[in-house]
Amino acid sequence: MDDILYATPDNPVPGNHVAGFFEGKGGVKIRYAVFRSPMPEAKGTVVLLQGRSESIEKYFETINDLTARGLWVATFDWRGQGGSGRLLRDPRRGHVARFSDYESDLKQFLEQVVLPDTRLPFFIVAHSMGALVALSQAPELESRIDRMVLAAPFLALAGQVMSQRSISMIANTASFFQLGGRTFSRDAPGLPFEGNVLTSDRRRFARNRAICETEPQLALGPPTARWLKEMLAAITRVSRQDHLTRIRIPTLVLCPTLDPIVPRTVLNALARKFRAGRLIEIDGARHELFQEADRYRAQAMAAIDAFIPGSQAERTVLGA
Repeated sequence: MDDILYATPDNPVPGNHVAGFFEGKGGVKIRYAVFRSPMPEAKGTVVLLQGRSESIEKYFETINDLTARGLWVATFDWRGQGGSGRLLRDPRRGHVARFSDYESDLKQFLEQVVLPDTRLPFFIVAHSMGALVALSQAPELESRIDRMVLAAPFLALAGQVMSQRSISMIANTASFFQLGGRTFSRDAPGLPFEGNVLTSDRRRFARNRAICETEPQLALGPPTARWLKEMLAAITRVSRQDHLTRIRIPTLVLCPTLDPIVPRTVLNALARKFRAGRLIEIDGARHELFQEADRYRAQAMAAIDAFIPGSQAERTVLGA
């Protein structure tokens, strides 16, 4: 076991890294790690942004893939999940007070860790909720981030018992009456592979489950009403044409076509309004592209390879 990062038998901690904590808004401890590439010349740094309920450990495989390509990886656990500070007395409730707290943590990570301690140029690779935060911050990141890859960005909440509109109304009402810390669903850890909506890969599903069983402090339960309120408001805001027009960072949107959480119709609608964005569909994949079966995951990694400048020729053309 690393002092800060945790290994399981089939998920060892990647080598050549530094890990620690920085202080986020409100004094919340945020766990981070930087993984250096073994290549003699760094091709840049990927800022890897996780989805809801995830942790650094879940991305060890993807981190190894990226560092093998000559890229450094800088990543952190969002407040309220993984190895970062929890926000409620019940640590399993997925909570945030304000969406802007996530944005603040990203800004501080870039300023305190990425800019002084990693290698230019900088790229963002983000999944789900992390991609929503990246989209929200993108107009302010143009001078720092060269390109972004957004995998299944969290721009809808489909596949639920209630409609997204009904969830929004209930979440707003609960928050208004100071019940934002309540959850709408029962905490059910250890759900089986059968019927899961995240991945079709049984091995990776078992690996990720073993992380939470071995290190239960990294696990997270259902989201609170306040979390839902803040996320759904952010989804509405970043999906507007005026916001998307302000984004000039070249962006690749990866769309898993069998994602029941963020339907492909939502991401296709985004692509039509998003001038800086290009959409690639990965046919048959579910929500968690980086945890998917090889035939889907390989397509996602190949798209990243083709999009994020890394070769000498690309650096020459870009003047980097």
